[in-house]
Amino acid sequence: MYPESDILYNWIVDKGLDMAAGAHVLIIDDDAIMRDLMADWLEAAGYGVRKAADCSSAVAEVQRAAPALIISDMFMPGPCGATAIAQMKQAVPGVHVIAVSGHFNSGQGLSAEGALEAGAARALAKPVKRAELVQAVAELLGPPAR
Repeated sequence: MYPESDILYNWIVDKGLDMAAGAHVLIIDDDAIMRDLMADWLEAAGYGVRKAADCSSAVAEVQRAAPALIISDMFMPGPCGATAIAQMKQAVPGVHVIAVSGHFNSGQGLSAEGALEAGAARALAKPVKRAELVQAVAELLGPPAR
């Protein structure tokens, strides 16, 4: 494993956070266009959203406030992906995770089934469709508080 892969897990455990207590969505994706697009869609639907370009940035966002849902790209440099999903679910079983990737079932990186086995509640292939993402979030968090 990568030494950085323990950053988020260790911080959550050290702080004793309950990530499910938050009311916002944290989007982790190194693709700025996709990250901003998903955030725009969810904000337009009424959800609170914060964004991170990598797991190191995600740690800072989790320090500010624990999210109720994490949407994370599965094919990025560093510790994100199945390792991060498993660690977040181990540290805080209540957090919901949606895995997204343009590489599901391509033979590169994690498969959609692998993401679900690692603890993701949903696995969505990129390019993610707006209706599909908003529906998955609504199924996991309920309707947004407006």
